[in-house]
Amino acid sequence: MTVLSSSLHSFQQVKALLAGAALAAACASSAWAQQAATPAAPDKNGPPAGFVAPAAPKADENTAERAKSQPGNNAPFWRGVHDSGTAPGSTSLPGAEMGVLVQKFTQYPGSDYTNAGEAWRQVRNKIIIPYGGSLLFIVGLAIALFYWRVGKLGGHSTDTGRVIERFTPFERAAHWTNAITFVSLAISGIVMAWGKYFLLPIIGSTLFGWLTYLLKNVHNFAGPLFAVSLVIVFLTFLKDNWPAKGDLNWLLKGGGLLSGNEVPSHRFNAAEKVVFWAGVFFLGAIVVVSGLWLDKVIPGLQYLRTDMQVAHMVHAVATVLMMAMFAGHIYIGTLGMDGAYKAMRTGYVDEAWAKEHHELWYNDIKAGKIPAQRTPPEGGGQAVAKPSA
Repeated sequence: MTVLSSSLHSFQQVKALLAGAALAAACASSAWAQQAATPAAPDKNGPPAGFVAPAAPKADENTAERAKSQPGNNAPFWRGVHDSGTAPGSTSLPGAEMGVLVQKFTQYPGSDYTNAGEAWRQVRNKIIIPYGGSLLFIVGLAIALFYWRVGKLGGHSTDTGRVIERFTPFERAAHWTNAITFVSLAISGIVMAWGKYFLLPIIGSTLFGWLTYLLKNVHNFAGPLFAVSLVIVFLTFLKDNWPAKGDLNWLLKGGGLLSGNEVPSHRFNAAEKVVFWAGVFFLGAIVVVSGLWLDKVIPGLQYLRTDMQVAHMVHAVATVLMMAMFAGHIYIGTLGMDGAYKAMRTGYVDEAWAKEHHELWYNDIKAGKIPAQRTPPEGGGQAVAKPSA
């Protein structure tokens, strides 16, 4: 009886435990079901609720296809822009290079290996502008120091009253046309290249903008006139600028400019001949061809961007060297030498001036090898009257 009672009690405990476990399982299952039915809170760093990611992009998609697969992703378009320098794109616009938006990679002297437009910009801004401006400043400073220490050359002899025709009216007209156009081109070029450094802070952006626009047009229209006048000047003065005996001696002695005793020379001394051949002929030819190229007046050319960039760099370097060389010539012809400006203005010089500055030329005139007056005098008279100052 005691054993049966104990067994019954154990059975009731097991039954109670099973019932408790069943109840716990039922509660847990209900909680899990409720938790599963509740939507998860959106992640603050993730996409918004309901977002459906677009299809993955394909490498060979064009712009229209990409607009459907990934709206707003214009990678094919900009890839085409980047690669247009290698393979020009399609365009309905007429003209060369219209399908090229970014030029192909290249490297100009002094630039990085980059697209041609950026390479040109680096050459201009890092080499031509700073070094070219420095050269012109140094030349101007040297001329000012020379004038301060030496002063005007010549004027050591008394005029005789007898004159020699140094330049004919045609020679003076050709020279003045060339000189005026050169000064116009030089001033406009300097303002366009370096004006923002020394003019813009003074006159302001509005006036500087109008000034550079005006000078740009002056530059473009004066260029062809300068080219024609340069050819005329070269042909007009060619016969008196061939190398001659005594030129090397003149160069070795520096013309006697520092000693005060000028070395005898012909109609044009060795320095003038250097300016003629190096400045007028060599640099002049480069400046004219590159300038006309930039003006787009040479027929038969396409004027591609690369060609224009190279033409601009060549033109800029040649003009800076030309201005530096002609600065000395302009100085001697105006402030630097007594009577030089008057000679080009009137065409005549006194015999004393000719003997002092160009003794070999003066000797040839006195020997009858060169006429003292090449222009027929008005009225048929033979006497040469000295022009008024």
